Amino acid sequence: MTASWPGTAVANAAPGGELRLVHEDRSPASTGPLAEANRLVPGIAPQLTSRSSAELEWRQRADTRLGPLPVSLALNAQARAQSDGGDPSGGTTAERGGLRVNELQLSADLGAWQASAGKKVVGWDVGFGFRPNDVVQQERRRSLLPATQQGRPLLMLEGFDADNALALVWVHPLQQRDDFAPQERGADEQALALRLYHRAGALDVHGFARQGDHTGTSLGAALAWVAGDSLALHASVRRLRRHDGWVIDANAEGNSSGQVLGANPWRQATLGPASQWLVGGQWTGEWQQSLMVEAWRDGTALSAADWRAWGARNTALAASPAPAAARAGNLAWQASPLGSTSLHRDNLLIRLAWQPAGWQLSLDTVYMPADHGRHDTAAVQWQGDRWRLNAAWRQAAGPTDALARQLPSRRTLALSAACAF
Repeated sequence: MTASWPGTAVANAAPGGELRLVHEDRSPASTGPLAEANRLVPGIAPQLTSRSSAELEWRQRADTRLGPLPVSLALNAQARAQSDGGDPSGGTTAERGGLRVNELQLSADLGAWQASAGKKVVGWDVGFGFRPNDVVQQERRRSLLPATQQGRPLLMLEGFDADNALALVWVHPLQQRDDFAPQERGADEQALALRLYHRAGALDVHGFARQGDHTGTSLGAALAWVAGDSLALHASVRRLRRHDGWVIDANAEGNSSGQVLGANPWRQATLGPASQWLVGGQWTGEWQQSLMVEAWRDGTALSAADWRAWGARNTALAASPAPAAARAGNLAWQASPLGSTSLHRDNLLIRLAWQPAGWQLSLDTVYMPADHGRHDTAAVQWQGDRWRLNAAWRQAAGPTDALARQLPSRRTLALSAACAF
């Protein structure tokens, strides 16, 4: 970065980054609408396969002054080449690659205030498995391998002192409102977001507000309390005036209709009020072993009645006298709401971890009491001076009709090796 002001020096920090090699082996589920669709017409729905990728992440920062004003330009870019193994029936290997900018932000130091503009990762809230008040980044939690998030276009103003902080964010400032555009929902909606923070000894208090272009106002609060040398507690709550969620078209003709349709009946729509909350705690022992328990409710997820109707439609479609291709296509569409952030409204996370020197080992499960489904995950990481090695394994478990068992993948093994430079 260069400045147009005469006599101002530019400090270019040494570039850095990371080279990663990643391999994922994914086993498709034998139950669920996609599995049933492929049984009727093999290959009608995408098959999950193994995939390998090479990723190069580049970080660069330059600092200078515009007159008396210190400014900096920061870049985080990522190049990726990926190879898919092809479908199990003998399909060809697919190769693709791309370049993306994770962050590109211009920042100005205004003393007690900082101003930023560009693309930036802004993650808020205190939860591990779920974050009701992550209202800017809206990061999907519990990824199998460490990954750099892709930032959001925004304008941001932050102010802070020793015990207080305030942040105001205008996310997607150039986004034009269109109630029917799916790319403008969720984290891609234009919105104003506010975060207040206060530290009172061992207690951290957060307040949040968000004004979305079409979802309207939401308010939230969070607490994090270090209750002792080995115990920490946290909680978060948010109330939304409106939310984006999945709905099924009225043409599906009732909860148990097997009528085949010519277009996907599932779509994203702006729905009514909802609440989200999370409570959790973590105990840490003297040998760096820990136990974390979190329970949360996501009122934006489909209700138990919605999922019963979904299951009834799957059964009716499978038994319909319509041609196999029509039934298979409609069953594949039934997988649409399975991509929701939370499958069920009520969830419980239990996580065991141990961190001896250079290592991190963990075992966790997310249990959904509505249908007794769960996701079990085991992971290990070794961190050296430059190298980091990761291995993780996840499996969907529970009764055959549990939603966790209806997802496209039954189990996934992920491996990665990363070298920092």
